[in-house]
Amino acid sequence: MATAPTTAGKRGANGSKGAPDGPARPEARNRRFRALRPRVVLAAAGLVAVATGTLWALYGSSWFRVERVETSGTRVLTPARVEAVAAVPAGAPLVSVDTDAIEARIRRGLPRIGAVEVERDWPHGIVLKVTERQPVLLIEKGGKFTEVDSSGLRFATVATAPRGVPRLVLDASASPSLRRFGADRLLREAVRVRGELPEEIAGDTRVVRVTSYDSVTLELSGGRTVFWGSGEHGPVKARVLAALLKAAPKAGRFDVSAPTAPAVSGS
Repeated sequence: MATAPTTAGKRGANGSKGAPDGPARPEARNRRFRALRPRVVLAAAGLVAVATGTLWALYGSSWFRVERVETSGTRVLTPARVEAVAAVPAGAPLVSVDTDAIEARIRRGLPRIGAVEVERDWPHGIVLKVTERQPVLLIEKGGKFTEVDSSGLRFATVATAPRGVPRLVLDASASPSLRRFGADRLLREAVRVRGELPEEIAGDTRVVRVTSYDSVTLELSGGRTVFWGSGEHGPVKARVLAALLKAAPKAGRFDVSAPTAPAVSGS
């Protein structure tokens, strides 16, 4: 006997009765979006508020403004002198301070400064860390002394010679070396020789005399002289000289221009 057609809905693949599987209806998606929209708006408003508050705190409030400047590393210069040249804008928002510009002003205005670091010290400070150049030779002229650093740079002129720094006497006017190499090259050779001396000998050196590129003489305390020759083989010459000074402490003249065959005389 034939079965009559039924009006019941078709069962789904999982056996339940209802609408067939498929994508969510547009009405359901719209309801979910309307439920999420207030939360999205609130989150965006919160981010804007945080950003606005941060900008106000950094630029508009008095919480993070320059109130003090600290300087370290000075030896000859005073902190007040460095800070005057640095011209840090007092009361300015700390975040807006141009540290590169401050560094450039210090380097340009104070040649004695060899290195400088400018740092923010939150919430109210700027720190200036400076390193002054150290003289290794002095050039005397007109009763004043020009300081020369280890790179050969003339960086300052002072009225009183710093203790323990040898004078440079460039006496090469009659030598072809002056025309061939120039005074600056001969100066760098003298600096090179000074830099290779052991500290105890450097401290005992009164004059570094350069008469040509390959003729450098050291004048030590007690009237002693050392013929160094050229700047080549400096470390070896320094070791040989140190040994000679210990072996012949009463000698007056030392020759290390040929370090494999040194000479001592004038005891």
